[in-house]
Amino acid sequence: MYPKVNLQKLQSILNDRFEDGFLTLRDLPKPSLLKDMNKATTRIVEAISKKQKIYIIGDYDVDGVVATTLMKLFFDYVEYDVNYIIPNRFSDGYGLSSSVLDRVYECDLIITVDNGISAYDASLICEQRGIDLIVTDHHLLPPKLPKAYAIIDQKQDDCTFPYDEICGAQIAWYLIASLKSALNLDINMIELLEFCSLAIIADMMPLTHINRVMTIAGIKAINTSVKAPIKAIKEHLDKEVINSEDIAFFIAPVLNSAGRMEDASFAVDFLLSTNIYDARSKLQKLISFNENRKDIEASITKEALSKASKDDDIIVVDGEDWHEGVVGIVAARVGRELEKPCIILTNSNEDTLKGSGRSFYECDLFEVVGECRDMLDKFGGHSAAIGLSLKSKNLPLFKTKLQDIYRSKNYTKTTYDSEIVGEIDFRDISFELIELIKCYEPFGMGNPAVKFIAKNVEVLKVDTMGKDAQHQRFALRQNGVVFIGVKFKSSVQIEASNIVEISFHLNENNFRGEKSIQLFIDKINISYI
Repeated sequence: MYPKVNLQKLQSILNDRFEDGFLTLRDLPKPSLLKDMNKATTRIVEAISKKQKIYIIGDYDVDGVVATTLMKLFFDYVEYDVNYIIPNRFSDGYGLSSSVLDRVYECDLIITVDNGISAYDASLICEQRGIDLIVTDHHLLPPKLPKAYAIIDQKQDDCTFPYDEICGAQIAWYLIASLKSALNLDINMIELLEFCSLAIIADMMPLTHINRVMTIAGIKAINTSVKAPIKAIKEHLDKEVINSEDIAFFIAPVLNSAGRMEDASFAVDFLLSTNIYDARSKLQKLISFNENRKDIEASITKEALSKASKDDDIIVVDGEDWHEGVVGIVAARVGRELEKPCIILTNSNEDTLKGSGRSFYECDLFEVVGECRDMLDKFGGHSAAIGLSLKSKNLPLFKTKLQDIYRSKNYTKTTYDSEIVGEIDFRDISFELIELIKCYEPFGMGNPAVKFIAKNVEVLKVDTMGKDAQHQRFALRQNGVVFIGVKFKSSVQIEASNIVEISFHLNENNFRGEKSIQLFIDKINISYI
């Protein structure tokens, strides 16, 4: 099923991931290629010159938080006072809405970041109030676009920007680049990529084409940064060098936790910190949000798994008073456990359910759920992740229709792991191979971390390790070559002398100045041959 790989074969496989080659910052497309960019820039310059009142409306995830932060930093740079609002997930819902507009006073211009493309009703309110609306977004287009002065969204058919998959913070970065040129400002755009790289990784943009080069430049800037929030993060992690894994597994969840648990403005406040004392205090608040989020998420995941109809093709589970801020993560966890697309819903009031869905295998969840749009009050997202709300009375029919639609699509269910690049012999694992892999970092969506499979591996020894013995450590041998393998949060029943098949990532371990190669095991199964 998987090809045999060695150093040379792996290099060829990884090169094939980059159809555009390895771009540099010089290859970034011009801002003007984004539809309505020039129009939006001219309007913002006019608002500044006329001292008009401007509001920035963001979003409560990392992408929206970063995009809002970038815009606020720009206006601070030109010493122009603006207001920003991050909608509250619980009281406002997603994006620009009537609820958000109730907090906008004496406004001439609204600029949305990472939202707005589906805000048709809110755009009519803006029109009635004489407020010009500039939408900057990156999401899929709804059937009816908002009535706006300008719409910057690369997914518009007549947009000439060459890359489709970019995030909201990148659109905001491009808008600032356009404004920098129009106002002849001396802004360090590479420095702004520090925050932008957080959003690219957190929003799971494919780490190819311009996303890769912007992320690499952003991480490089992070590692020379003197910004208070970046210094506080490094201090907390006790690391001088931040990498993409730190962003994906610590920074992004911590920033996201504010919007999930209380209000995303806490995350913006942290990123805008100007001294280390404030940054430390604000970071600790975010970390406490995240710890609370983990506890609640684990509890709901356990309950959702117990309630799931495991024979369904798309898992749909609803619960009483489940925390609305974590249902998306729960959907991902339940989906991975059952290896099926999953939607988790919670009752937001007596007759309405709100929730999130995550896809699995080939399923385009946005397409499938989109065919049930007539049953939904709200709906949005993309192929891999959706958000929705519906009346409780519509749930039984919604569940039934979803299964029928899914089956009609003839999606392929396979145990084939697309992240595995191939089967490797222990004799071909070397420090040279690890150095080659490093050349293709950062890894993430669209450029997954390199995973191998190895067969006919003998288990020499099994130990437990870590708090409560929750991890396992294996001594493994194949063709006379021995490596140590570690499986985290595992209690698989493997014994010495078993012959196993493993899938794994390579890790270069440095301990007391000694380098060694470890296998981080994803799956380990006894071979019956």
